[in-house]
Amino acid sequence: MSTAPYAAQGIPPELATEYPFTARFLDTPAGRLHYVDEGPRAAPVVLCLHGNPTWSFYWRALVRGLSDRWRVVALDHLGCGLSDKPEDWSYTLEAHVANVEALVEALALDRITLAVHDWGGAIGMGFARRHPALVQRLLITNTAAFASDRMPLRIRVCRTPLLGEFLVRRLNAFAGLAPRMASARRGGIPELARRGLLLPYDSSAHRVAIARFVQDIPMSSAHPSWNELAATDAAIASFAHLPACIAWGERDWCFSRPFFEEWKRRLPSAETELYPRAGHYLMEDEGDAVVRRARSFLERTEKPA
Repeated sequence: MSTAPYAAQGIPPELATEYPFTARFLDTPAGRLHYVDEGPRAAPVVLCLHGNPTWSFYWRALVRGLSDRWRVVALDHLGCGLSDKPEDWSYTLEAHVANVEALVEALALDRITLAVHDWGGAIGMGFARRHPALVQRLLITNTAAFASDRMPLRIRVCRTPLLGEFLVRRLNAFAGLAPRMASARRGGIPELARRGLLLPYDSSAHRVAIARFVQDIPMSSAHPSWNELAATDAAIASFAHLPACIAWGERDWCFSRPFFEEWKRRLPSAETELYPRAGHYLMEDEGDAVVRRARSFLERTEKPA
């Protein structure tokens, strides 16, 4: 494990005000993983797992808003953010879960609240399935960890052989359009936040994980990640006893209302909050409100030390 100033990672000073954390790295056989680790080391952990095409920058409001009392850890999946971006890695769901396991083991994290978004849901619940004793609470936002036949046309196009790779990597038609398409704000998210989200994805080579995530969505039993997702899907019910909060951007065109309803069915005791003015990028559209709700949830469900 190592640390480094963000200036050395190519983050300009104006973005450092949005993302004022210490750059930390974990070396793994697959490559170097970047993560944020803020707050009291002995405190219960909030482990934030992002999706595609974001990175730990997406969780910055939650890190700032909770790290006075909780230890907040936000990982960049391999290929994302400031983590290494190897061309020849597998980029499968199972492999991403293994990286989370490596980080949790290296940092000796326990008493974990999983905060998940987009692909972070399947990755995080895959980790929870393997290590249920380490997970105490769930904070679920605009994600899925179960099979679904719902896939918007724009995602299907990006999965098209050859064409999809060209669109996603060469034309930046996934990450580049996300700040506008994933937000319910008029005109998309503010310019500084847009720059921060896109900073690590400035070339075709740096967009390898974005393309692989799209390709790794398992839609049939023939897909290499189907068995991993199916096992995670089957395990969700075993976490229904945990305190859970489902916070959802209601204007999400990808993880739409049926996904929210499915989570409610799987976790019937969960607290729920719909944000009618938020899209898929819930933390960009309603970050302050989500932080307040998360903080209240954590305070009310904290176990005695």
